[in-house]
Amino acid sequence: MRKELFDELLESVKQGAAIIKGTMKPSRTAKFPESEVREIRDHYGLSQDKFASLMGISVATLRNWEQGRRKPEGPARVLLMVAAKHPEALLDLADRRRIRKAA
Repeated sequence: MRKELFDELLESVKQGAAIIKGTMKPSRTAKFPESEVREIRDHYGLSQDKFASLMGISVATLRNWEQGRRKPEGPARVLLMVAAKHPEALLDLADRRRIRKAA
């Protein structure tokens, strides 16, 4: 690895640690209101069971998100944004899972 890339990576790790400690604010954040989780599911007309399965999460997790007891984090938040803006991508993944299971 080139020294410049290593130094950049090291600085990023240090910034990440500072953000976790609360001594530095992140440069960007993704907000995803809990109410939108249910709106996305309702838009598809799916039950909690089917939507949770499509997302690869438990029904309990989905309920907690919809009721505001917990918030989607990290990859789940990104997947929900994809589901909201590009539903065909999520549905394509579900189709691929079905095909693999059938094979």
